[in-house]
Amino acid sequence: MDCPLCALPPEQIVWDDGRCRVIRVDDDAHPGFCRVVWNEHVAEMTDLAALDRRHLFDVVMATESALRTLLSPDKINLASFGNMVPHLHWHVIPRYRDDRHFPESVWGAAQREGRAHPAADPLLLARAIDAALNAAAAD
Repeated sequence: MDCPLCALPPEQIVWDDGRCRVIRVDDDAHPGFCRVVWNEHVAEMTDLAALDRRHLFDVVMATESALRTLLSPDKINLASFGNMVPHLHWHVIPRYRDDRHFPESVWGAAQREGRAHPAADPLLLARAIDAALNAAAAD
């Protein structure tokens, strides 16, 4: 199998619990862009057992919450395509009204040069993901 997410390329892993991991995407135009990757090679959410689906979505929501807390973006985009890489993963992308592509998707045509925004410190992001997961579990 030739799957780049199974091959574990050198990636900036921010958080990992053995079932899934959160990685920082190296994208200067969209700092803070993260990918939540299910570690086992499956293509679709419905390939997972119900509890695993819930866990993965909880991690996606915790990543969104952490990015909102740390970066205060104008919007967060969530996407799960897998057309090019059929390995289950979610894109969690902080967006700003003055970013390069807004209001288009980050894969769309650039709308302007864009303003640089800071990325989240990886350690603070990992702690914020843990805090969001713990808060969700307490509810």
